[in-house]
Amino acid sequence: MAPKDEFIREVDEEYRRDQMAQIWNRYSGVIIGIALLVVVAVGGWRYWQYRQEAQSQAAALRYEEALQLSREEKNQEAQAALEALAKEDGSGYGFLSRFRLAAELGSQNAENGASAYEALANDSSLSPLWQDLARLRAAWLRFDTADPAQLRPALERLAVPTNAWRHSARELLGLSGLKANDMDYAGRWFDQIAADRETPSALRQRLAIYTALVAGGAVQVTQ
Repeated sequence: MAPKDEFIREVDEEYRRDQMAQIWNRYSGVIIGIALLVVVAVGGWRYWQYRQEAQSQAAALRYEEALQLSREEKNQEAQAALEALAKEDGSGYGFLSRFRLAAELGSQNAENGASAYEALANDSSLSPLWQDLARLRAAWLRFDTADPAQLRPALERLAVPTNAWRHSARELLGLSGLKANDMDYAGRWFDQIAADRETPSALRQRLAIYTALVAGGAVQVTQ
């Protein structure tokens, strides 16, 4: 490197050092303050993550304990545990507890369970996907006691090609036709099940029985 170039480089570096020194002298307090804020923010974020994980683990343990009570047929204790978790936990386990509680209630009394699912279906804080699932489960619980015509409007909205729960909704609609001895109505929904490429294999197996019942025609009830 030529002496002239070396001299220019050294002068340039010295100028930069002077600039940095001036900036530091003028803004050192601000720079230190920003650095402290970054450290505090990162620490706060890490602590929040730790608390969220700890709360989630605690909720998971409480949920599993409630399920164990249910498996031991300690129904009242299981329901109390699920109710408490649903009220206190805002995470996914609180959400799961509400659905599980509705199922527990339904195992004891179909209408009570259906009402609990209906409350979930009307809860705007839930996504439409889970609201629809609650509507479907409410209909299943009421199937044996309700007039089929009363169940159909909600189920038909679930039976559209874009709905995630369409397979179960169509099956229940078809069964409502069988229950009412309306074979044309039943056959229409069973045909949709057969035509849907995404129909689960277990449902296709049941479909063979349903279509045979439709082919047999309406059952005449004699007095």
